[in-house]
Amino acid sequence: MELTVSEVTAQCGGKLGPLMLEVSINFALFITMVILCNGLHFMLKPYSQPRITSDIIVGLTLGNIVYVRNLFDKFNKAFGFIIDFGMMCYMFALGIEMDSHILFKKPIRETQAAYGGLVFTFILTALTSPFLVYFNEHKLLEFTLCLATAVSSTASPVLTRLITHLKIGKSDIGKIVIAGGMHLDFIGSLLLSIGYIFIPLALFCNDLEVSQGISKALIMAGAVLGQTALIASFSPIFMNWVNNENPEGRPMKGSHIILAIAFMVLTCSFSTMYDFSPLLSAFLTGVCLPREGRVSKWVITKINYMLSTIFFPIFFLWMGYEADFREFKPGSHATWARLITLIILGTTGKVVGTVISGAMLGFKWPESVAIGLLLTTKGHLHIYLACKAMHCGANTSTGIGMIIAIFFTVVHGPAVVTNIIKRARKRAPSHHMTLQLLDPTSELRILLCLHGPQNVPSSINFMEISRGSSDPGILVYVADMIELTDDISATLDKDEGVLKTTVKDKEVMDMRDQVTNSFQTYIAENSDGITLKRTMALSTINNMPQDICVLAEDLMIALIILPFHRSQRPEGTLEGGNQGFRYVNRKVLRSAPCSVGILVDRGFSSIDKISSSQVTINVAVIFIGGKDDREALAYASRIARHPGVKLTIIRFLVDPNAESSRLVGYRVILEEQQKEMKLDDEYFAQFYEKHVVGGYMSYTEKHLANAAETFSTLRSFEGQYSLVIVGREGGLNSILTKGMNDWQQCPELGPIGDVLSGPDFSMTVSVLIIQQHKIKGDLDGLDDDFSIM
Repeated sequence: MELTVSEVTAQCGGKLGPLMLEVSINFALFITMVILCNGLHFMLKPYSQPRITSDIIVGLTLGNIVYVRNLFDKFNKAFGFIIDFGMMCYMFALGIEMDSHILFKKPIRETQAAYGGLVFTFILTALTSPFLVYFNEHKLLEFTLCLATAVSSTASPVLTRLITHLKIGKSDIGKIVIAGGMHLDFIGSLLLSIGYIFIPLALFCNDLEVSQGISKALIMAGAVLGQTALIASFSPIFMNWVNNENPEGRPMKGSHIILAIAFMVLTCSFSTMYDFSPLLSAFLTGVCLPREGRVSKWVITKINYMLSTIFFPIFFLWMGYEADFREFKPGSHATWARLITLIILGTTGKVVGTVISGAMLGFKWPESVAIGLLLTTKGHLHIYLACKAMHCGANTSTGIGMIIAIFFTVVHGPAVVTNIIKRARKRAPSHHMTLQLLDPTSELRILLCLHGPQNVPSSINFMEISRGSSDPGILVYVADMIELTDDISATLDKDEGVLKTTVKDKEVMDMRDQVTNSFQTYIAENSDGITLKRTMALSTINNMPQDICVLAEDLMIALIILPFHRSQRPEGTLEGGNQGFRYVNRKVLRSAPCSVGILVDRGFSSIDKISSSQVTINVAVIFIGGKDDREALAYASRIARHPGVKLTIIRFLVDPNAESSRLVGYRVILEEQQKEMKLDDEYFAQFYEKHVVGGYMSYTEKHLANAAETFSTLRSFEGQYSLVIVGREGGLNSILTKGMNDWQQCPELGPIGDVLSGPDFSMTVSVLIIQQHKIKGDLDGLDDDFSIM
């Protein structure tokens, strides 16, 4: 019977509608998974847990909801294909990041300890696991060897991200752990690739009674070796050609990208011709491709982005589906025996093996234990193998036990790193990065931040006066504060292995070149006492404060200088400013590991050149009291030695004859601040004796009654000084600033700094507001570059 067009359309619509509904539901499930994973990861941030921890928890929970399981049942084949394809990409990227040349070199000292843990764990697992019957009695030897290989290996991507996130990647123990993890991951994946030739699990899982013939194994071995040799020989030639045709700084040609991707896909697909695992084939292909070059970096960046944003949420949802809790047997003693034994085998084997090899290498045993514990870390490949094992020789209860064991190899990592930092802190001499406590004969290290070329003149003048005399001099890191936008992000070249980022955006490159040239020109003419280095803080506004603080911590900076978020118009008034950079300044003030200064430029940049032989600039330092004012004096002691600076110290004192000074509230404040005032008097007396009596600066006192007189005195600075230096919280609890907070526009500048920078104040007086490093007991972090071994 023939159907009309309307009937055919109705039938197609009837099938398409439900399909679109199912796809929409699955997409909503994916979004839910992403939100839950990110939410739980944010909640676990105080505990420094890696992302895989929250992903496992959410995946196991969401994947065991009945409604979700029913969805998976309908799309099981599609999800299976997605998982296999995603893991191929994961193994391919892992292979590219591996260095195959380590197989032909003598193991270095850093990796010998890791090898000890690998060997001991492999032997211990291979001898113990058969007694607990993790797998079906068929092919017990083959499955045992696979389990021993998986338990003895390490997930280097998870471990590397954990170490770098916790900021010990540059320490000696951090380098050992990262290098050891990379070696163990490479060796483990290589053993799986070799073992698959003789133990093809895909074949066994279909029929546990079947055996792999010697002839077929030899054919597969020859094919794998041939494929590896062909790729290793031809890929450098092809990839170098593509790299040469697409030099750095230019957009890659679309045709070359397609050719490169086609080449990679083709080489990964050879394995289907001789039944070799596509995952392991992708890994071997990645190993054979050259690690360096623009194409390889581009591929790694795109694959890692795809994995983290799209694949991993689906992967952990699939993991939860495979780990069916309905088939878990918590009442069975064998279930817990297998779970606990697996955790003990992986931990004991790595720790004992690392301690033994570490003792032979001269490592202290606590550090060897820490290395062993960190090298137990497992990751995505191990979870994938555990899920596949449920359909091949192991029951679901055993597979769930393996996933739980993998989870426990990750959660302890932050605690181990915390212990490492605690031990390193006991050995390292404690130092507080404040100018007041800094040895005056030591080099002053400054992080000078810029928004762009408009800040260069004022920054150069600041750098000039800060060097004081040429001995001991200053070390200045000039940092560009670059907001990471979508356009700039698209031009980045990231190399996660060495933690470097290269910006290829033309506008940013031109801006950085302009800044660099300006500073280099100045240094070429005035290099005495100044050492200049360049860096940048490239991130979103939300992350930029943390990046600046990490930079300061890494570089052992004593003083961070930030430009004010508002700049001066030609007529002298301040424009509205960038609120994003204001947020950065306020966050850095709260979190900086050293002292911080905010430079408000109101004519400071217009000073053409500060002479090194005669007075060019008049600078005043206001001292009312408090640690920030003492820090301002400490900075003043540096610039006072500069021949081109005429420095005046102005101390604001309370007039004892004024009526306001006899208020009860003021007496209460005096009693509460008695200790602080004693510190002020002691420090100022020493400062006066050394610098004022020594003739390096002049000194004057102002006896004032209240904030109104303070304001009037500040207004009298018009035309007298080019730069005024104040402490951020100077006189915060003094009667001389009482009430100023009521009309503050920028609280981050403090009461005096806000008045001097206000719209009703002088348009020719620039201000430097200094905040002393806030010491909250022990320091929260530790410098990346430390030694504990």
